[in-house]
Amino acid sequence: MDKDIATPLRTRTILEKYGFSFKKSLGQNFLIDTNILKRIVDHAELTDSSGAIEIGPGIGALTEQLARQAKKVVAFEIDQRLLPILKETLSPYDNVKVIHEDILKVDVEKVLEEEFSEIEDLMVVANLPYYVTTPIIMRLLEEKLAIRGIVVMLQKEVADRISAKPGTKDYGSLSIAVQYYTVAETVMIVPKTVFVPQPNVDSAVIRLTVRKEPAVSVKDEDFFFQITKSSFAQRRKTLLNNLTSQLPNGKEKKGEILIALEHAGIEPTRRGETLSIEEFARLSDELFAYFHQ
Repeated sequence: MDKDIATPLRTRTILEKYGFSFKKSLGQNFLIDTNILKRIVDHAELTDSSGAIEIGPGIGALTEQLARQAKKVVAFEIDQRLLPILKETLSPYDNVKVIHEDILKVDVEKVLEEEFSEIEDLMVVANLPYYVTTPIIMRLLEEKLAIRGIVVMLQKEVADRISAKPGTKDYGSLSIAVQYYTVAETVMIVPKTVFVPQPNVDSAVIRLTVRKEPAVSVKDEDFFFQITKSSFAQRRKTLLNNLTSQLPNGKEKKGEILIALEHAGIEPTRRGETLSIEEFARLSDELFAYFHQ
């Protein structure tokens, strides 16, 4: 067994050898704690017949742990400077492929079909760059990829928002968007001291298990998400105020919005954060006819 990449000494040696400097614009923070990496992989519950998709492998610390558990690992790395490093650090593993692409621009579905044609159980496991965490998670979910779930490390604050329940300060349109597609849980908190360079905030690992069917059935998904976003536009405002100010022609359709709220059994004076995902589904279905004539 080769020495783990994720030790402070080996990480420093690799970075010095290649003269690597961290790019703030790419949100690069590398983990230097093997135990934490192993725990992240454990939460993905991989078997030797699983496939793992990684985003932003860095110098390969998490990739290595995934390669030891999964049948095949495909990692997307945007930073060209890391490719020769990954070639060296991952050379002991013949079940890893690094693709030099931006996950937000590549045709992920096509890559999965090409790379994992024989593999049924697919998990996304990654230490995500903080500045693009939400777009990456939403892209993976909205594309309805054939994955079992996602285990990712991100800012604790974003993890709190994703797994938040109604009636809490963290609950918002992001909580609903992610929980519509998945069951979301925060599985571990990671202190900032186990990274180089050290970020300013603590991190958390969340596990998103993709639902067989969305959490609620709605007439129109895009409209449902438009309603949830509008309802949280200004958190201190009531539902009625947010919907009339945010929806197209909302002010002229205030009467219709009031009728829809009544039919959905929702008080107009309530605030967005008090509504469950089921209530949002009822409300968006009631409003749909008024805004799609």
